[in-house]
Amino acid sequence: MGRISRRNTCALLLIMALARRRRRSRYWVHPINQQRRQQGDFYHLVQELRLDSERHHKYFRMSAEQMDELLGMVGPDIRRQCTSYRAAIEPKQRLAVALRYLATGDSFATLSFGYRLGQTTVRNSVHMVCNAIEKNMMKKFLQPPNEEAWREIAEGFWSKWNFPNCLGALDGKHVEIEKPPHSGSQYFNYMKFFSIVLLALVDADYRFRIIHVGDYGRSSDGGVYAASALGIGMERGTLNVPPNAPLPDAADENALPYVIVADAAFPLKKYLMRPFPGPVNNYNKKIYNYRLSRARMVVENAFGILAARWRVLYTKINLHPENVDTVVIACCILHNFLLSPSENVRLLEEAEESGRRMRRVGNMVGHRTSNDAREVREKFCKFFNSPEGSVHWQDRMV
Repeated sequence: MGRISRRNTCALLLIMALARRRRRSRYWVHPINQQRRQQGDFYHLVQELRLDSERHHKYFRMSAEQMDELLGMVGPDIRRQCTSYRAAIEPKQRLAVALRYLATGDSFATLSFGYRLGQTTVRNSVHMVCNAIEKNMMKKFLQPPNEEAWREIAEGFWSKWNFPNCLGALDGKHVEIEKPPHSGSQYFNYMKFFSIVLLALVDADYRFRIIHVGDYGRSSDGGVYAASALGIGMERGTLNVPPNAPLPDAADENALPYVIVADAAFPLKKYLMRPFPGPVNNYNKKIYNYRLSRARMVVENAFGILAARWRVLYTKINLHPENVDTVVIACCILHNFLLSPSENVRLLEEAEESGRRMRRVGNMVGHRTSNDAREVREKFCKFFNSPEGSVHWQDRMV
C-alpha cells in the first residue's frame, strides 16, 4: 500500500513539474516583447534621438556618427542568423542596448522593459558587444607603446605637465561588484566592499596606454603592479622603453632613465618615481613632490573622464568577474576611441559636479628601495629646483 502511495505521489509531482514547465515556456516571445517594433525604445526613441545630436550624445555618450563607426567595427561579431521561429535582434539594436547599459549601469530588467527584449537577450547583447569591442578594437586603440610611442608620450608629459623622461602616470581603482558565489573574501577590499582592480598607465592626453584588469579587490596597488605585465616588463626591460637620456636643457649631462610617476602606494624604483615620504620639511623635496603630483593627476583625471562617461563604473556590477573584466576593458577602449580635448573638460566638470569618484586602491605596504632608485629621485629633485627645470609658479604651490 505504501509503495503504491509513493508511486502515485511521484507521478503527481512529475505531472505538476511538466505543467509548470509548460506554463513557463508558453511563449517563445512574450506578448509585451512582440510589440517591440510598435513600442520599443529602439524603433522610436533611438530613431528620434538621431535627429537631435545633443540628446543622442547624452543618451549614448557618443554622436550618431561615432556610433555608426563603432557599429562598422563590431557589427559582424554581433550579428545572428534569423530562424523560422523568430527574427534575430539586429546588430544596431544590440549595440544600442549595450551602450545604454555602459552609459547608465541600468539593470537588465529596466533595459528589457524599455527595449521590449527578454532579459537574457539584453544580457547576451551586452556580453556580445563588449567581447566584440575587445576583440576588434584592442590593437588599434589600446596597443602597448613601442619605442617611438614612448618617446612621444615623454614629450607630451614635458610640454604639458613639466615632467621630463616620463612614460606615463600610474594608478589603480576599484570597480565594485556583487559578491561572486563561493568566492570567500578574495574580492573583499579594505574599504569593506567587493571589487576587482583596474590598474592603468595613462599618457599626457588622458589616453589609456596599458591597463591591467581583474585582480582581487583585496590586493594592494603595489602588489597588482608587481604581478602585471607592465610591472614584469619594466623590471625585465622587455617593453621597448628608450635608453636613458639627459633631462631637457640640463647642465648636468648625465642621462637618466625614463620613468613612470605614481603615488606612495607604489614602490620606488629606477623607472618608477613616487613622492618623498611625508611630512616633508625640505623645500627642494616639497618642490619635487608638487611636480610629481602635478604629472600624476593625469591618471586621476583620466579615471574621472572614464567614469563620467561610462557610469556603469559607479554602480555595483552584478556580473561574473570575468564578464566584469570585459566590461571594464570595453569602457577603456571606448574611452580612447572617443577621446576629445574639448569633451575632456566637460566630462571632468561633470565628474566634479556629481561628486562621485571611482575609489582608489591604495592599501599601502612597505617596499624595499635600492640606492640607485633613491639616486634617480634625487636627480629629478635637483633638476626641478634648477634654473633649467623649474617653472615660475612652483614656489607659490608649496
